[in-house]
Amino acid sequence: MDEDTQYQVLINDEEQYSLWPADQDVPAGWRSTGTEGSKEDCVSYVDEVWTDMRPRSLRERMAANQQD
Repeated sequence: MDEDTQYQVLINDEEQYSLWPADQDVPAGWRSTGTEGSKEDCVSYVDEVWTDMRPRSLRERMAANQQD
């Protein structure tokens, strides 16, 4: 893909992020965050919002274990 490619930021049910070409259909199991732009813009967005790399299910299990 060249640097003119526009991307969209996707998120899955585990709250993991991915970049995907904006002109392609969103794959099963993912949904758009509504953020689109250059690869650099999308990476900057992901860097800003994805501060905890653990999958959502792991974060929830760990939080539940701390309450016990």
